[in-house]
Amino acid sequence: MKTFNNFYNLIISPESLFIAWKRFSRDKRKKKDVLQFEWNLEQNIFALHRDLKNKTYKHGSYGSFYITDPKQRHIHKATVRDRVLHHSIVRILTPLFEPIFIANSFSCRIGKGTHRGVKSVEKMSRIVSQNYTRDCFGLKCDVRKFFDSVDHAVLISILRQKIKDEDTMWLLEEIIGSFASGYSNLFEKKGIPIGNLTSQLFANVYMNEFDQFVKHELKVEHYARYTDDFVILSEDKEYLVNLLKPIRDFLGNTLKLSLHPKKISIRNLHNGIDFLGYVIFPHHRLLRTKTKNRVAKGMMRRLKDQESGGIEPDQVVQSLHSYIGVLAHANTHRFTEKLKNDFWFWLSEK
Repeated sequence: MKTFNNFYNLIISPESLFIAWKRFSRDKRKKKDVLQFEWNLEQNIFALHRDLKNKTYKHGSYGSFYITDPKQRHIHKATVRDRVLHHSIVRILTPLFEPIFIANSFSCRIGKGTHRGVKSVEKMSRIVSQNYTRDCFGLKCDVRKFFDSVDHAVLISILRQKIKDEDTMWLLEEIIGSFASGYSNLFEKKGIPIGNLTSQLFANVYMNEFDQFVKHELKVEHYARYTDDFVILSEDKEYLVNLLKPIRDFLGNTLKLSLHPKKISIRNLHNGIDFLGYVIFPHHRLLRTKTKNRVAKGMMRRLKDQESGGIEPDQVVQSLHSYIGVLAHANTHRFTEKLKNDFWFWLSEK
């Protein structure tokens, strides 16, 4: 495996930190903590650079809050200073790891995303079923409490395979060690915070080990993954059943992860294969019922926020257009029309 050295100075340079600031602050300029950092921007950037250059930098503490999207998630938010650094790290290191990622890893990568992931599974389903003339089964799984369960020692070991620069590794270890989930114990520190930009890169690096195992050891042909959510397609249901043991063994023994026992399913394409909020059928796809409910509840929240003065009417319209964009990727004409009609009825009552 090709390794890389001397990236620390690129990450911590004032030029890189200012670029990181621009990317970080692009849509956050009205937030209080961002405004405070910007008030003395040059002083803050150069102070961060000095701390990194002298290796006196310490990652700050986290604020935390919960969101529902659609399930409840515990978000940990780093300080602005730390988040600017996260952007610099990701900007410099992402090009080093991109070449080793498989094509069908769709999470948090340029040119990928959920819709590309769904299209890829649809394409694979046509190949496996020979244009829907034969059976096609989908094994759908996800990892239990993935972000909370990432093992720090394992993650650092994987990063060291690629990065031989000790200064860069010192910095990455400082960031990884700044957070520990409730799954940690005296012997193992676990967890990466969902709120960190670096966590997106770390997640892909971590699960790339699984991708490589699936593709090169198990020699699975039709596979796609988005973070901890993955699907394997085959014309042979028994083949998929037999994959579960080696998958569990690798995740447990190598990555110290486990499959969510209630989120393992093998379904025939004709009954719908559930992936990334959509249910894929021959010739069409539908929106998952939970996703529909999430869209409806989200729109209702935006309307209530506008009524209470929390947001402007044009922001509600923007949300409506965003939701319609999501719905446009499935056969949801009736639901889309209802959403638009409900919105215009609400507007006419004002």
